[in-house]
Amino acid sequence: MSKRLRLTLAQLGWLNTALYLLARGLERASGGRWALYRYLFVAQHVSDAPLSPMRGADIDIRSPGAGAPLPEDYPRPASVVRGRYAQGARTLTAWRAGRLAGFLWMIPRAYQEDEVRVRYRLASAGASWDFDVWVRPEERLGWVFRRLWEAARQQLRAQGVRWTCSRISAFNPASLRAHAHIGVVRLGHAVFLRCGRWQWMMCSLRPYVHLSRHPASFPQLIFDTSQLQEPPCPNFRKSAKS
Repeated sequence: MSKRLRLTLAQLGWLNTALYLLARGLERASGGRWALYRYLFVAQHVSDAPLSPMRGADIDIRSPGAGAPLPEDYPRPASVVRGRYAQGARTLTAWRAGRLAGFLWMIPRAYQEDEVRVRYRLASAGASWDFDVWVRPEERLGWVFRRLWEAARQQLRAQGVRWTCSRISAFNPASLRAHAHIGVVRLGHAVFLRCGRWQWMMCSLRPYVHLSRHPASFPQLIFDTSQLQEPPCPNFRKSAKS
């Protein structure tokens, strides 16, 4: 067994490693027409307490509107960004020395996923959805994460949000490691297989199985955080999910 495979097994486990290798093989064999994804759905408590310690005074946190121009090196297509704003999403961006250092997105009620065809809906009033947390690679050991998430915590708490939900890729070892330490509550998991215009979904949540033959067909997954127990100690940390 190669060193790289042993490392992947240690990071992802047998199931996720097998699916990851299958995903890579399908992508290569099909020239990109086939794609396989496995997601974990989690909820994290939004604490009343601010993050501490808090440094990075040279990091500027902004909340741009839909009309704000995108930086030339923004790592998402302009069409995707427009679609997010059209859904009612908002973003926080972190800037250092005039350069985009990171961003995150938040949306209340419901979110139409960018990567696969699925709609996530929140059944609880005190919940929000966060997605696409990105930090420039050279900034990932600094304070950009904490500055972004402290700003997000303040906004969410002001709106009465107690839980923020998100999906993470089961093929992203850094995100899996981070979530193993922050006390998130798992809400479910799903596998999506895309082949051209066709998409299959198998999920631990209703409707459990779904077949989509065209872009207008997609499943809706509902998440209810109303019965979740708040942790005894505030613990609100995030990792980049790029």
